[in-house]
Amino acid sequence: MKRHQSLNHVCQRLFYVSILGFMSMVDMKAQAPDFQKMTPEERTAYTKKMRVASQEDWARMMGKLNLPLPVLPLPANDPKRPQQLKQKEGSSNWFDEAGQTHVRSDWGNWTNYEEEKANNYKLPDPLTLKNGKPVTTAAMWWKQRRPEILNEYLTEIYGKTPANTPKVTFGPAGTDSTVLAGKAVRKMILGHIDNFRYPSVTPSIPVTYYRPVKASGKIPLMVIVWGSFPQPMANIEKLIDAGWGVALVNTGAIQMDSGAGLHEGIIGLMNGGNDRQPDEWGVLAAWSWGLSRVLDHFEKDNGINARQIGIQGHSRWGKTALLAGALDPRWAIVFASCSGSMGASLEKRSFGETIDNVAAPGEYHWMAGNFLKYGGNWKMMPVDAHELMTLIAPRPLFITGGTKDTWADPKGEFLACIAASPVYTLLGKKGVGATEMPGPDVSLIDGELAFRNHEGGHVDSLDWPVFLEFAKRELQLK
Repeated sequence: MKRHQSLNHVCQRLFYVSILGFMSMVDMKAQAPDFQKMTPEERTAYTKKMRVASQEDWARMMGKLNLPLPVLPLPANDPKRPQQLKQKEGSSNWFDEAGQTHVRSDWGNWTNYEEEKANNYKLPDPLTLKNGKPVTTAAMWWKQRRPEILNEYLTEIYGKTPANTPKVTFGPAGTDSTVLAGKAVRKMILGHIDNFRYPSVTPSIPVTYYRPVKASGKIPLMVIVWGSFPQPMANIEKLIDAGWGVALVNTGAIQMDSGAGLHEGIIGLMNGGNDRQPDEWGVLAAWSWGLSRVLDHFEKDNGINARQIGIQGHSRWGKTALLAGALDPRWAIVFASCSGSMGASLEKRSFGETIDNVAAPGEYHWMAGNFLKYGGNWKMMPVDAHELMTLIAPRPLFITGGTKDTWADPKGEFLACIAASPVYTLLGKKGVGATEMPGPDVSLIDGELAFRNHEGGHVDSLDWPVFLEFAKRELQLK
């Protein structure tokens, strides 16, 4: 009964999804109606329907795990609510004088932006085995400690990828065209996912590939984790000018970015349209699987250097880029922008976006069902963000945040880099190389684990020039 009462409180607020809201529904274009052709009333009705379906799936998983929620007072009457917060008309969120968003989680925790209240946590040591023995050699890391960390991520956090995933066949999906004032050729490619085991769903992997017109031989490639939004042509042009190829992947066609779509997409295909089990993969793992299939394709491309294929993502796709890099060692370099909680920022640190926010009905689908056990129970989560970074080591990793993007907690991202650095050192590489938070626009790119906090907000465009400088050295590009 308590669970249903608490769910009513959830219904009274908007789902907070960093930059999502309506935009998250647009990302489901490949498995949803064409929003551009819908009236405002139709869009509102469809969005409401999807939110309700997502809530229902979330509640089923909470029930399956026997996870009751506290019965909370209305936010306006909550004695734990910071008293300086005010609501804006038409919003169920609260805001401080600086305009920062505050939400109360389903477990009763309010968003915090005060450093003195943020750091009541203890991080797991990536260089200590579960039996308490220290990891002193690279061999111990690869044979013992890394498998321990990876297993906990797979079973408790992101979910296990099925072993018998279907075959994917890539082919042309449109006419080639010259773009960027003649600098690049654009090709549309579609990955056909064999859906014989459950034909009623039709996930696919759409890729838009850009190659410099003047390129010859094998060139480096950046795979950008993307959706169906307008493509970031300014960022693409920077890469093209630097001699890179670029492949944008529409993740929404692989798996819908909503709990309402878990019976469809590649997850629904593998489950035959049934509910997930608690340890089965979530959306971020499903996207990562699709991105690895894109990597399969371009490794065979005679115009691409298979050892110089990197992956980049921003916001929720920054979380995805980190996970993809951790799961598939073939990614030569990883760039995660403004990725926040369950991305690069420390999870147990109470600042901005937290475990509670990701475990809420608006974002839980990114994760395994087991992840819900850690909502309101942060200390029990066996891993933290720095350990996700260590799964990428010793490959080059570029982490970025923004001074005005407090929700994503750039300082928490930097602290995670510090905590991950000893693993890079153990493996013969250089970590972040600093222990004090750098000033705005100061680039720490001397090591394989790099960090930058740009002056500005929730964007990745300001960091691409620095990434290209970092990648040029790390990949030994001409």
